[in-house]
Amino acid sequence: MPMLREPPPAQLSLFDSAPPDPVWPAAPPAMSSTRPPPLAPPSAALAPAMQWEHPRANRALALEGHRVAYELRRARRRSIGFSVGVDGLAVSAPRWVTVADIESALRERGGWILRKLHEQRERRARLEAARIEWRVGGQLPFLGRPVQLVLDPQVVGAVLRGDDTPLGATRLHVGLPHDATAQQIRDAVQSWLQRQARRVFDERCAQLAPRLGVHVRRLALSSAATRWGSANANGSIRLHWRLVHFALPVIDYVAAHELAHLREMNHSPAFWDVVRSVVPDYEHARRLLDDAPLPAFD
Repeated sequence: MPMLREPPPAQLSLFDSAPPDPVWPAAPPAMSSTRPPPLAPPSAALAPAMQWEHPRANRALALEGHRVAYELRRARRRSIGFSVGVDGLAVSAPRWVTVADIESALRERGGWILRKLHEQRERRARLEAARIEWRVGGQLPFLGRPVQLVLDPQVVGAVLRGDDTPLGATRLHVGLPHDATAQQIRDAVQSWLQRQARRVFDERCAQLAPRLGVHVRRLALSSAATRWGSANANGSIRLHWRLVHFALPVIDYVAAHELAHLREMNHSPAFWDVVRSVVPDYEHARRLLDDAPLPAFD
């Protein structure tokens, strides 16, 4: 049977480099003790039977009692590859591999596929719940706290103000006319968030780098689709600007993670000891980052 190759998950990761694709049916590497505990078995999470439909589905099969309609693409490659994203299951296979062989391979990893489909459905629901409304009164998180949007033509750019109200609401006054479009509000707020991200990241790295005994040659903002941060042996690091949505302990964890790579370009026990030296409870911060939905920014 042809090899089945699973790509890295299509979601933001704390790791600064993509791990090599595992080749099935080889067993995946053991989970590190620093990682969150494994999820419940698919049978417990997915009962009763559910249906999964890719918007470009052209094939369907039953996996452990659940109907999965997937997109099958033929490509010039030597192995069967599959990915589970927000749209569902997508499969890429050599032209010479039969559909029977493809579906046999998928059934071998049926539990994994169903678990990932379930995770993606839950993730989509969290993202929908966190979707930002680009209008007066809309809210978005900034440094872990909700901020309400106000259009204020008298303001230049955007100004954050803590209002003297019983609830202590924090408002972002955006320098736009009251009839501004959602796109104009979105662009103005994103520009402000990126400026704040640069300021906060500079401050946190300036605090953490000396404690780790490293020197940052260059700090840049990232908007990568799959990584929260990255580090290069030449002393440069990149941090995703949307980390500014999270509270400082989470930002410190990601910053420390990347700064630690300037000493240990791996994820060995020695690396985690370096991270722990400045963020002793980094496991908690990591779980918060993994569990919190990233607000939909569109």
